[in-house]
Amino acid sequence: MQEHVSDEFVKKAQRDGYRARAAYKLMEIDDKDHLIKPGMIIVDLGAAPGSWSQVAVQRLKGRGRVIALDLLEMQPMAGVDFIQGDFREEEVLQQLEKKQEGAQVDLVIADMAPNISGISVVDQAKAAYLTELALDFSINWLKPGGHFLVKVFAGSGFDEIVKSMRAHFEKVVTRKPKASRDRSSEVYLLGLGRKA
Repeated sequence: MQEHVSDEFVKKAQRDGYRARAAYKLMEIDDKDHLIKPGMIIVDLGAAPGSWSQVAVQRLKGRGRVIALDLLEMQPMAGVDFIQGDFREEEVLQQLEKKQEGAQVDLVIADMAPNISGISVVDQAKAAYLTELALDFSINWLKPGGHFLVKVFAGSGFDEIVKSMRAHFEKVVTRKPKASRDRSSEVYLLGLGRKA
């Protein structure tokens, strides 16, 4: 708790009006890789509390759409269409399709983490499963040439995820933003250019 309270990014998020420190992770990655462009359709998987959606909306500059999905409730946000539910369920996917209004998805962002048990091998498996679900979603929903950004945890299963992403994207790179805590094994994988 003390680490959280004294964290420079937590303080910065409170000052800047972001819902979580994670906003700075997406900003840093987007500053480097220029993923978010006005006019895009962006899907934010595991969006709550919504800091990535906040960043995406700001960077779309009023042109484009952010559709956020999460099992958890998320406070409403201007410019974001929120769907509460499991993105594996048909009903949720139908809602998503309706909100797209015929446009294809340009970018899928996923900053998901499982409920942590404290047993690293179990947590690693849960995290890898979430990443695989997000990858499957992006393969099915992204337009050719679209991009996919996902949080992963270095450890068992990491190489398989990278290999799987390489099969579906032109280029796969790893990012470790400054806002990620040093002791955390989290890194972000970026799949650039979904293969047709």
